[in-house]
Amino acid sequence: MAETVETQTRAPEPKRFHTVVTDLAALRKAAQARRYGNGVFPPELPSRAVIAKLLIDLAAILYPRHFGPPEEQLQAPDQHLARQLDRVFLTLREQVRRELKLFSSDMTDEAVALRATEIAEDFVHGLPKVRALLDTDVTAAYLGDPAAKSIDEVIFCYPGVVALIRHRLAHRLYRLGAPMSARIIAEIAHSETGIDIHPGATIDEGFFIDHGTGVVIGETTIIGKGVRLYQAVTLGAKRFNVEENGGLEKGKPRHPIIEDDVVIYAGATVLGRITIGRGSSIGGNVWLTHSVPPGSNITQAKAHVEFFDHGAGI
Repeated sequence: MAETVETQTRAPEPKRFHTVVTDLAALRKAAQARRYGNGVFPPELPSRAVIAKLLIDLAAILYPRHFGPPEEQLQAPDQHLARQLDRVFLTLREQVRRELKLFSSDMTDEAVALRATEIAEDFVHGLPKVRALLDTDVTAAYLGDPAAKSIDEVIFCYPGVVALIRHRLAHRLYRLGAPMSARIIAEIAHSETGIDIHPGATIDEGFFIDHGTGVVIGETTIIGKGVRLYQAVTLGAKRFNVEENGGLEKGKPRHPIIEDDVVIYAGATVLGRITIGRGSSIGGNVWLTHSVPPGSNITQAKAHVEFFDHGAGI
């Protein structure tokens, strides 16, 4: 009986799925040949798992009382922070090096390593500015939501703040020249919160996303100071220009400009390179594809309701 159980639970023989292994290997080699050329050893890729861990470390660096290890922060917090920053620098430098090597075939290994070091150093030195911006976002969330009982609750619990911690970090990497690593961070935030912010989007201070699920903010969006969005808002592109080769044109401004102190309510869709003037209010479920001047109040047309006398004719 013991032998029967052992036989049933034993790992499959390696040859059992030989054809699957062979077919997957062939597909993988064909895909690599299309991307890198025949006979070229595929380059190392940045690791999503490593970057996800890096995000946890960065959140602890920015807000150690909320996300850091309490047993260490009580004793010599500055020394602990210095060690964290050094680990973050080394980890980020390696991920950026892999990205640059992947997309910079004209650079030598030495030049790639030097540029990766520069990007990682600039990123770490910029963390105080990131924290300062995030503090304005946290304050905006606390002041803008009557349900918020404390700043600590906002930092711990609000998905909009989670998304913005990650976006502020991703945007800095994007601007420094590591767009793939930045995009990985953005998609981790998307999966965590349901809020999809492209790392290229430029967002000024005091930004508040309330509830947040389903919010989409496109790559070339520009958002001013003190802007508030509610759930399911889309700041997207109206159309995509096609290049001669049939591919979509990339990098062109195609998303909205949202000026200071604008409020956009749940379900609104704002498309194209249009400007929403300062202090405007965009109502829920509005579909907007043209610019509006400062102080505008845009709402849906009032629903037409007909009342029927169900007793008539009886």
